[in-house]
Amino acid sequence: MAKRIGVVAPGRSIDESVAPRVQALAAVIDPSVEIVFHPQCFAEDGHFAGDDGVRAGAFLEFANDSGFDAIWFARGGYGSNRILDAVMGQLNSSAKAKKYVGYSDMGFMLGALYARRIGRPAHGPMPTEIGRKDAGASAARALNWLINDDRRSLEPSTAGGVPAVAFNLSILTIMIGTPWLPDLTDHVLMIEDVSEPLYSIDRMLFQLANATQLKGVAGVRLGTFNDIPDNDVPFGETLEGMIIRWCGDMGVPYLGPAKIGHISENYVVPFGVA
Repeated sequence: MAKRIGVVAPGRSIDESVAPRVQALAAVIDPSVEIVFHPQCFAEDGHFAGDDGVRAGAFLEFANDSGFDAIWFARGGYGSNRILDAVMGQLNSSAKAKKYVGYSDMGFMLGALYARRIGRPAHGPMPTEIGRKDAGASAARALNWLINDDRRSLEPSTAGGVPAVAFNLSILTIMIGTPWLPDLTDHVLMIEDVSEPLYSIDRMLFQLANATQLKGVAGVRLGTFNDIPDNDVPFGETLEGMIIRWCGDMGVPYLGPAKIGHISENYVVPFGVA
C-alpha cells in the first residue's frame, strides 16, 4: 500500500491549482495518504518545467527517497526523453521498489524503467486529468491502483495473465532503435494517440510493423485515437482497418480494443503481468 506519493514533472509544468485538487481527491480515497508535489512541477523554463538538470534532479530526489512509495508523473508534454541519460544510471534500491504512473510523453520514462526492470511502471492517468477531461474519475482510478492495487482500475484485458504494455504510438515509434525500448517479446502491446492525422498514424504503424525490436510481440490492442484531424482528401481507410492490415504484415494478431488513451476512460496498464 502506497502511503506517500511523490509527483514530479519530467516534461512540462503544471498550474499550482492542480495540487490541492489532487490532494483533496486522495483524502477522499484514503485520508492517511500524502501526495507531495515537488516544487519543480511549477517551474517554468521555456517549454519545460525547469531546465534538464532541474527536471532530472527532481525525479532523482523523489525516486531515490525511501520515504516515498510511488512516483506519479504530473502530466505529459515533451521533455522527459531529454533526461533519460542523466537519471537511469543513478536510481538506487529505493527507486527499484516504487510504482511509477503516467502516459503520453511519460512513455519514455516508463519504457526506460521497464527496460532496466526498475520498479513497477504503469501506463495510467495523471494528476492534470482532474478538471480537464472529467471530475476526477480517471485520476481516482490511478490513485486507487497506486494506493491499494485496486484491480478495478486495470484495463480489462490485463486480467488474462499475459504480460502487457501500453504506449502512445508517437512515443513508441521514436523509441525504436534506442536502448530505452524494452524487450516486448510475448507482450500484448496497447497503443493510443491524439491529434494525429490518419496518414501519420499509418506511417507510424509501418514503422511498428517493420521494427525488428518488436517482432516478438504477442498481439496488438487499439486504444483510443482521438481528435484526428481531417485529411485534405479522405484517407479511405478506417483506423481499425489500418491496424488489422498492419498486424497482418507484422505477423501478429489484432486482439481488439483497449480502454486507454487521452480520454476519461483511461485505465491502468501495469507493464508486465498485472
